[in-house]
Amino acid sequence: MKGDHLGELEELVMLAVRAQGDDAYGVTVQQTIEANASRRVTLGAVYSALERLERKEFVRSRMGRGEAKQGGRRKRLFRLTDQGSDTLASARDARAALWRLTEANDG
Repeated sequence: MKGDHLGELEELVMLAVRAQGDDAYGVTVQQTIEANASRRVTLGAVYSALERLERKEFVRSRMGRGEAKQGGRRKRLFRLTDQGSDTLASARDARAALWRLTEANDG
């Protein structure tokens, strides 16, 4: 299906969401990617990817409680869906298969 394929940023965003469990939100997703993938990414790009992923039903969002340190503003929290987990695993498996192929041809 056309919508099942992931772009690189979408894959990184999904991995960051998965790493954070049910409490992922835009800023922490951005920080996780920048700290672990050595890649600068704007907050706008993260939210655009999250919106695409939610349309594809790979992530789901909900509004969290407001926190005093943020002026009572509520955070939009994201979590991976089962379909998102399956798609992410398929992407991992495809990359691994291609790496095995290239490594077999190196020798």
